[in-house]
Amino acid sequence: MKHILLIAAALFCACLPARATYILIQTDHTQLVLTAQEDGALRTRYYGKRIEAPWQFLNDDSRFHGPNGSGPMTVPTTGGKYVREAALHVRYADGSHNTELYYTGHKSEYRNGVFTTTVMLRDPVTDLAVQLIYDAYEKEDVIVAHTEIVNGGKKTIELLDYASSAMHFEADRYLLTHTWGGWATEMQVERELLGHDTKVIESRRGVQTTQNNNPSFLLSLNTAEFSETAGDVIAGALAWSGNFRLAFDRDDAGRLSVIAGISPFASAYPLAPGETFITPDMVWTFSSAGAGQASRNLHRWARNWGVYRGGQVHPTLLNSWEGAYFTFTTETLLRMIDDAAGMGLEMFVLDDGWFAKDFPRNNDAAGLGDWEVNTAKLPEGIDYVASYAHDKGLKFGIWIEPEMVNPQSNLARRHPEWVVQSPGREIYQERNQWVLDLSNPKVQDFVFGIFDGVMKLSKNIDYVKWDCNRVIQSFGSTYLGKEQDRFFVEYCQGLYSVMKRIRTKYPDVIIQCCSSGGGRVDYGALHYFDEIWTSDNTDGDCRAYIQYATNLIYPPFIMGAHVSAVPNHQSGNVTPLKFRFDMACAGRLGLELQPKNFSARDRALAERCIASYYQYRDLVFTGDLYRLSSPYDSDYYALAYVAPDKSRAVVYTYCLRYQHRTGSQHPFRIDGLDPQRKYKVRELNVDRSCWWGDGQTFTGDFLGTGAFNPDLPQKYSSAVFYLEAE
Repeated sequence: MKHILLIAAALFCACLPARATYILIQTDHTQLVLTAQEDGALRTRYYGKRIEAPWQFLNDDSRFHGPNGSGPMTVPTTGGKYVREAALHVRYADGSHNTELYYTGHKSEYRNGVFTTTVMLRDPVTDLAVQLIYDAYEKEDVIVAHTEIVNGGKKTIELLDYASSAMHFEADRYLLTHTWGGWATEMQVERELLGHDTKVIESRRGVQTTQNNNPSFLLSLNTAEFSETAGDVIAGALAWSGNFRLAFDRDDAGRLSVIAGISPFASAYPLAPGETFITPDMVWTFSSAGAGQASRNLHRWARNWGVYRGGQVHPTLLNSWEGAYFTFTTETLLRMIDDAAGMGLEMFVLDDGWFAKDFPRNNDAAGLGDWEVNTAKLPEGIDYVASYAHDKGLKFGIWIEPEMVNPQSNLARRHPEWVVQSPGREIYQERNQWVLDLSNPKVQDFVFGIFDGVMKLSKNIDYVKWDCNRVIQSFGSTYLGKEQDRFFVEYCQGLYSVMKRIRTKYPDVIIQCCSSGGGRVDYGALHYFDEIWTSDNTDGDCRAYIQYATNLIYPPFIMGAHVSAVPNHQSGNVTPLKFRFDMACAGRLGLELQPKNFSARDRALAERCIASYYQYRDLVFTGDLYRLSSPYDSDYYALAYVAPDKSRAVVYTYCLRYQHRTGSQHPFRIDGLDPQRKYKVRELNVDRSCWWGDGQTFTGDFLGTGAFNPDLPQKYSSAVFYLEAE
């Protein structure tokens, strides 16, 4: 026993730094400072705006030696002195739960605007090794962190908690802004001051994990007020499409630890000797100029790095779903294509209902899994319709739901073992369907084959809408046997594996991530998908709240935003056509209706709005977002997209509540313009403007004073203004 203790002590001493050192991770305007103490402890000292001489943090250890714990460890582990929320919790083969990590070194490299810093840690008793990887994106002021956990021992261990990243802050107050929601009410803003103890945001849905909440947040420091333009704000987003957990742990000294990663729910992950587990990325940014700048940092990073082909302009479209649902023929689709081309749109998308022969997809109760064309409905086939669209100058898209299967299908009968299930228990149906087990490599091959086979239906398929219409219930995998704890993690990893294969073979196909609306809105999915379906709810009023909240974290160019018929098919609400267009034009514009039902007047307005959208569409995809008024805090919603060189801008204004006669001219401060340049302002899509300054030229600083005050007297009044510098 004495020899074992001596060996452990020698290993412990060997891993300690000779002296305290600091590790600097920085971007153009922000810094993350870690310090490795002489005792080997790695601590997070600072995350915020850049300062001179960050080495000075080595002189201050007064904040890190309190009772019941050892302060803000960079990787807080279960074990040793630490007793609060852990980022890493391991159960070893002997039943021990104690891990103590010590710094052994770090290295940095620079490539193409990204500084990558790797920090090495090790537990000398168990030989568990941990590498912290930080990618610092200079121009975007974003730091992306993940963790690599290596079992250096001789026996299998279990990872019980394995967060991607932990950050630590000290402030008087912490105002948390995050989202909640449900189907058709996704991404609703909620703000709360954090008290002591732990606030948790978590999803255990398996898939559709962002339908009720989102793995992202804004954290305003030293204030109880949310501000777009002032104060220190941290923003974070986990790039993971599976179960997630964000923990905000405030201790008795008022210090806050934010720990983000995969949810440990039913996910104790076995790690064999020599194996490595790599956590998802956690995306961080800091702003000293309010929430608006934090959002713009994330959006710029997303355009350049975080979204598949980020910032590439996508076509406007007509989707067949709400215009035809399951009831259509080839003739129905051809006439919709004619109308789409006639209105000036750029693509037609055939939604659900085109497939399955033995169990035809004439409703949502049958057909999923059998991806052959229903020739009784479309005897000429998909290529005929797609080629017709191309001949009309349109691109063509098609809908699939490859992760799901109806019990009424040949697939369900041939491969019941491929369905997510717990043996001996009922396999519950949602929307008349089951979930396929993507932890199984054979199912992964099948799902890839669905996409591959659909693409072979026609060389003229340019766009695929990938749907996912239910959560996972009574989870389990026949493939995983007794290792069911791996299921939730390996389902998501299986999805990503399929998407990697798809993107290797089909790099240029536009793929929309739809999950019964906004059920899969995260930067993990966006690594493979070009855009997301923001919500099944296309009501212009409801979309004000959904789109505002989505753009707190995610860039506007990913949002599919459609104009639909009234009464709205989800809300029953009736809004003016212009209001619906003005709202949808703040994202990737589309239509979700039957064009033949337009009156001549509405058709003319639609064509006018579509044409004007092309005038400024590039700003939606590449401009910087400035939120001018929040629908959650005001009777008005307003925003602007400003060109990076500040030469152009588009401003959207909406009235969401009735205004009395004397108060309908509302002042908006247009932020983001060059204060010295002069801008000509024109309202679009109207013959008579609602603003007295329409057609005139003003300096950017004048437009930022509140003198821009369009008259929006009624609920659902709206206006879009185009600004060009002279």
